[in-house]
Amino acid sequence: MLNISYQLYCSRNFPPIGATLKMLSDAGFTQVEGYNGLFNDLEGLKAGLAETGLQMTSSHVGHQLLADDPAGMLQIIKDLGVKKVFAPHIAPDQRPTDAAGWAAFGQRLAEIGKPVQDAGLVWGWHNHDFELTKLASGEFPLDLMMGASDDLMMELDLGWVTRAGEDPVAWINKYSGRIAAAHIKDVAAAGECTDEDGWADVGHGTMDWPAIHTALQAAGCDHYVVEHDNPKDHQRFATRSLAAIQNF
Repeated sequence: MLNISYQLYCSRNFPPIGATLKMLSDAGFTQVEGYNGLFNDLEGLKAGLAETGLQMTSSHVGHQLLADDPAGMLQIIKDLGVKKVFAPHIAPDQRPTDAAGWAAFGQRLAEIGKPVQDAGLVWGWHNHDFELTKLASGEFPLDLMMGASDDLMMELDLGWVTRAGEDPVAWINKYSGRIAAAHIKDVAAAGECTDEDGWADVGHGTMDWPAIHTALQAAGCDHYVVEHDNPKDHQRFATRSLAAIQNF
């Protein structure tokens, strides 16, 4: 069974959250992925999920937030019913600059995530493009991070893999068995969707989804999270993307 979810960050510019959740439920979604910015109105979020029947099966949580308050963040995660937790980003001024630094960061991530794993939940990293830019030593930061601990899983963002100039299928194959979820994100053709930062609705861009879907299935990934970093119309994006994935 393919689990299709929606990253709520896509709709951050279309408040309130209750209306977004109803839109997604009406569109046919049954699952959503959260992010820690939504935790500022936890009761509103819970009410919206309860009213629509949507399940928050995964969420992004900043690794430093988890490190600073593991018990508090874990309680929120459990209360929301989240099963998979992904650290989504590291600020440019905090990023390591060499291989040893990225390996150490990967080890730190694994340690930060131990309370999550001890609770029986999945813990992993969500990539952008900077982890797929080779270092002077010729290594990829993402490889160094993932190589630091076998316990660290991955939410592979296929749009950012492509933006980095890499082949999504090759990276899926490389980390077969460790991709707990995938961000299904499409890249517009050159010069198109410039008012949406060059991203496209899933199935309406340049990504080779038949090949990607086949590779994800072979890699054991059954959790697809649709994402668009800056849609002008989140309902259009949600409905067209869901329809495209259902036709994979």
